[in-house]
Amino acid sequence: MTSGPFLHTTPDEVLSETTEQLVAIPFKGKTPRQFRLMLPVSIDVLLDHPTTYAAFDQDEYMPYWAELWPSALMLGEAIAQRAWSTEMQVLEVGCGLGLPGLVALALGMEVVFSDYDVAALGFAARNARLNGFEQFRTLPLDWRCPPNDLKVPLILAADVIYEARNIAPLIQLMATVLTPGGECWLSDPDRPHKQEFQQSLRDQGFEFEALPRSLERLGQPTVQGTVYRIMSPWLRISG
Repeated sequence: MTSGPFLHTTPDEVLSETTEQLVAIPFKGKTPRQFRLMLPVSIDVLLDHPTTYAAFDQDEYMPYWAELWPSALMLGEAIAQRAWSTEMQVLEVGCGLGLPGLVALALGMEVVFSDYDVAALGFAARNARLNGFEQFRTLPLDWRCPPNDLKVPLILAADVIYEARNIAPLIQLMATVLTPGGECWLSDPDRPHKQEFQQSLRDQGFEFEALPRSLERLGQPTVQGTVYRIMSPWLRISG
């Protein structure tokens, strides 16, 4: 495992075949909006590539970004049902294909898509433009090394606590990047680390709401999960 920042770039040669998926997100008081997503045809090709094996040996990397996960849909639906201040800057962490960020863009926010696979950032940017958005930028980011020069009032993160080792650095990212009183909205399909995550938030002084979610998709099993609204303390005492 690497001791410093880790960034990876999935080679273009395994990303040439893509497919388009339409996703409908219901917005509060409005008809559902359809988003067009471009994504790799198959994650299996990425899994079997030699660069993935090498990246896994270096940092246990896996190309999870190349699929649209239920948690991304849960998070997108959750933020679409809230009223937000427009033009606020948002950081999406581990953005993958960028669906929650697209919803934020549709709500009038400015989005920073971040991921530690540069190829994922390319797809997120492509999807943003495909849906008519321009008020975004991309940021290669290993969340274990939070940037001190970026402060935002809102962080979005979908299905990022799939391993216990992610919990501490993600909470540190919130503490570093969120402005006082800012929020992180994080979705999770109730993976085994749920209780550990909640206790770690409490230990670090974060208050949170755990909002149960149920995702139903035609012809697929219902997925149960949680969207966390995590509130950053207004004041932090250093030392």
